[in-house]
Amino acid sequence: MAAILFTAFFFVFVFLIALIAVAVSSQIMDRQQRSLDETDGTPGSENSPLLLRGDEVSSISIFGYFLKHFDFIKVIRAKTAEADLDWSVGRVCAMMLLCGAISAAILKGFSWIPMAATAFLSMLAALSPYFYILHLRTRKLEKFEKLFPEALDSLVRAVRAGHPFAAGMEVLAGEALPPVATEMRKTLDEWKLGMQWNQALDNLTKRVPLTDVYVFVAAVKLQMKTGGRLGEVLSRLAESMRESSAIQGEVRAMAAHGKTTGLVLSTLPIGIALVMFYVNPDQMFILINSTLGRNLIGAAIVCLILAQVIIRQIVDIRP
Repeated sequence: MAAILFTAFFFVFVFLIALIAVAVSSQIMDRQQRSLDETDGTPGSENSPLLLRGDEVSSISIFGYFLKHFDFIKVIRAKTAEADLDWSVGRVCAMMLLCGAISAAILKGFSWIPMAATAFLSMLAALSPYFYILHLRTRKLEKFEKLFPEALDSLVRAVRAGHPFAAGMEVLAGEALPPVATEMRKTLDEWKLGMQWNQALDNLTKRVPLTDVYVFVAAVKLQMKTGGRLGEVLSRLAESMRESSAIQGEVRAMAAHGKTTGLVLSTLPIGIALVMFYVNPDQMFILINSTLGRNLIGAAIVCLILAQVIIRQIVDIRP
């Protein structure tokens, strides 16, 4: 009975630690963006200006009622919406709990793994669904940033041909490639449902938090307020976006060497350990069978993961 209670408590502890880590990391990543928002405009929140609200927190009423008491659900909901996923917050949290519980149960079967290493690896496994959402979000934003200048060219041609801005957005939503077409279609649908252009464009910046989108929205809102030649402004904006994209490509090429070096340095100890297991396994089993050796192995794994994270942060050059 004590073992069952301890296992249940350990699973709940890992889940809570994972949720705290999600909230803290997301607050650090979005601190600058949230400081620019005057009101809470995350998709699906109670104060959201979106016409179409997000889905409920969870289809399980008790689980949803429990999650509503935590602020991290807004962060998870916003990141999920930015990644173009229709997952509910309850589904994401349930996946995190399941991954953490399964990994903890598997790692507990290896008696030579220290308890601290088991907790750390279980927490990483619990965070894996959130990391997957961040990966999809990053890939979507990168693709949007790559396709946005060409989409602006289509909008410029429509505006210069004499079409109003709404008709240009319709052309853009029909001719552009996803995810640009998807986001522009959402913005256009919000306007058709009765929302003002300013609010619909602000919602676009919340769904696609990119500097290019902020500049595009600011230019359109300024033109709607004061008038002017929108086609010429958007044309110059698309040209500057292409130049910025070229500079970012050069920066990524410069940082690729450092990232590859960090990956090699992080995987080299694992390769050496596998070679030692093949060459002289008795010597390695001496390290595994001793308490001090197991603690050293756990500490080495944690250090390798931290080293990889630190190296990637160092070589992450931002133009």
